[in-house]
This record gives sequence, C-alpha cells and structure tokens, in this order.
Amino acid sequence: MTELPWSAQTYLKFEDERTRPARDLLARVALDRASRVIDLGCGPGNSTALLVERYGIEAVQGLDSDDDMLAKARARLPGTSFLKADLARWRPAEPVDLLYANAVFQWLPGHLDILASLMESLKPGGVLAVQMPDNHREPSHRAMEETGADGPWAQAFADGHLRRIPLPAPADYLQRLQGLSATVDVWHTVYYHPMANAQAIVDWVEGTGLRPYLAAVAPEERDAFRAAYLKRIDAAYPPMADGRRLLAFRRLFVVAAKG
Repeated sequence: MTELPWSAQTYLKFEDERTRPARDLLARVALDRASRVIDLGCGPGNSTALLVERYGIEAVQGLDSDDDMLAKARARLPGTSFLKADLARWRPAEPVDLLYANAVFQWLPGHLDILASLMESLKPGGVLAVQMPDNHREPSHRAMEETGADGPWAQAFADGHLRRIPLPAPADYLQRLQGLSATVDVWHTVYYHPMANAQAIVDWVEGTGLRPYLAAVAPEERDAFRAAYLKRIDAAYPPMADGRRLLAFRRLFVVAAKG
C-alpha cells in the first residue's frame, strides 16, 4: 500500500466545520492563564490559532508529524513555534499547563496508555483536553468498507486491516484517567453539517478517513473507487428540501485536570 500524504488544502475545504469542535473543546478548559500550551496534532494550525488567541503567541507550540500540515501552520502563524514529532512516542521535556488535541488520537492504537502517560507531563492543575471523531458506525464510514469489499480492488481489503477500530467506551477513559486526575469530564456531541451535495461529503472524508482506503488501491483505480463510494454516499444521505445532504458527525470529548 502506498502511503498517501496528508493534504492541508483538502482538510481546510471545511475549515469552519472542523474548527467548531476545537472551539467547543477549548471552551471547557478552565485555565485562564497558561505559560506553556502544546497543540498535539496541530494540522494546518486552525486549532493552534484558537490557543494563540487565548493564551498568547509566546505560550503556544504546535506539534504534528506531517510536513504539509506543518508548512500550512507555519505560514498561518509565522510567529508560533511548530515541531515535527510522532505523538505515539513524543513527550514534553518539561511540565506543561495544557496539552490540547483536536482530532488526532483516533489514529493512534492504544491511545489510552498515551493519554495516561501525557497526564504525568502536566503541571499541578494542568489540563489534558482531547477531542476525537467517534462515528465509525455512520454511513460515511460503513460505505468505505462496503466499497472496498465490492470491486476489482477487493483483494486489497480482504484481511480487514483498514477496518477502523472503535474508540474505547466513555467509561474506559474515565477509569483510566481518574486516578491521575482531580477531575475527568467525558461527553459526546453530534454535529449536523448541511453539505451542498453528496460529492461534498466525499470531499470531507477524503481529507481524513478515506485516505487509507484510497492508498490501498492502485493509483489507476482511485477515481473508480471514489465514484463507487460516491454512489453509496448519494444513496445513504438523501437530499433535504433544499437539496443539501445532512452529515451527522459524532465526536468524543475528554477533559482531565491534574490535581
């Protein structure tokens, strides 16, 4: 399988929709002041900009593993420090006030252990704030597997290696973090995004969850895969009265404050 690079341009087609949960997550962080804040998996810097606005440019650093995302983030926030690192292994060199992660840990297997380890990197009173998509049961994601299993590319998906592992249950996050925290808050929010048409939904997921599926098929088959996936999306999301399609997007939030 060829690894498809992340595309900040594709991701930012829906910047406002993708930034809404980042704002909602930050609104639940009870830190009025902070001298060291790290945006984990900062992407193109849309979430980093929220942190800079609240805590100041000197306090905030962004971290990501992708060069294109980091390039866009640096162009957006030229005075902000950005670091390339693998979040599965990276830990801060000194204690931090806020570790903030908008839509990144769903990509990391075993991230409960990573989150517990990151709690140890917080200052007393520091906060770990995390948001992750939790929508693998939605038609948008089921259609990825169905498309993969039905076509000339089916053999590439036969072993199920791309099947998204569901997030742990909310109780698992509470139980894993409560012994390390003074308070832990876990909740779900479902966002309803009116999309212009079925193709817009395909464009949305091509910036994130569809990438591994496209990478698994031969380059010359990717347009056919997109077309087959679009057909399923068109059927799964019927038009509303105004012709738009309503995309439901469920997200899990975790905010843990260290004692």
